[in-house]
Amino acid sequence: MTSNSLPTTGLRVAAAQACPVRGDVAANAATAAELIREAGARVVVLPEKFLSGYEPDLIGSDPTRYAVAAGDARLDPIAEACRESGSVAVVGAATHEDGALFISSLVFGASGDLVARYDKQFLFRSERELFQPGRAGCTIEVDGWRLGLGICYDCGFPEHARAAARAGADAYLVSALFSVGNGFHESRTWLPARALDNTVYVVLSNHVGTTGGWNACGGSAIWGPDGRVVAQAGPDETTIVGAVLDPARLARVRAAEPLLEDFSRPEPSALRDRVIVKA
Repeated sequence: MTSNSLPTTGLRVAAAQACPVRGDVAANAATAAELIREAGARVVVLPEKFLSGYEPDLIGSDPTRYAVAAGDARLDPIAEACRESGSVAVVGAATHEDGALFISSLVFGASGDLVARYDKQFLFRSERELFQPGRAGCTIEVDGWRLGLGICYDCGFPEHARAAARAGADAYLVSALFSVGNGFHESRTWLPARALDNTVYVVLSNHVGTTGGWNACGGSAIWGPDGRVVAQAGPDETTIVGAVLDPARLARVRAAEPLLEDFSRPEPSALRDRVIVKA
């Protein structure tokens, strides 16, 4: 595990939830910019594929129209909002590069520059027909906090958040589309578990309304490193939930719950070796 000192100051983060306009990247970028300004947070997270809506068939029909690439002028309102507010924004988008499509989180720095792109590594079965999986994880550092990125189905795999935590992440930021019913159950099972498993803060930004045929369940939330809810949105309103990530709480929980430290005993490779005994 990569060792790093804990952050020394609090970090205000926010998760925004809204219903995107189907296929209208410019309109959704404008909404994202409004939410970033309204959030008043150092880091703002928006839902999965927010810039197009969760619309795989539409995206596949015309990737240059419904997906984005670096330098896309339609992203300018987001860049301007980050410059004006001093915020770092994590914005969900379909992206295209060299003829391939990805489900991505675009990270805009407080300068307005696009500083990172994380591509979803664990694709849901219906996504594999159109999108390529990401080839690497991504952690951003803001004011001494290391923030690992995940997108929806990624967070269903404990190994994904654990890899971020072992690389030094203090928080795990997830952009998602969770739907009413089983999706809500999954989000309330997976995300607090990822928080406690790794003693990290977890931030979830989810859709509301209908997108791509899915009825989203909202419930954007922030969990503490002990897996307890810090802030939570309702199921269907356009809103923002925020909290200050507290380094003292992070230190207390890690002292009381040494799960991350103890994962190295035994060596993780030994967990793959298993004796099967017929009883």
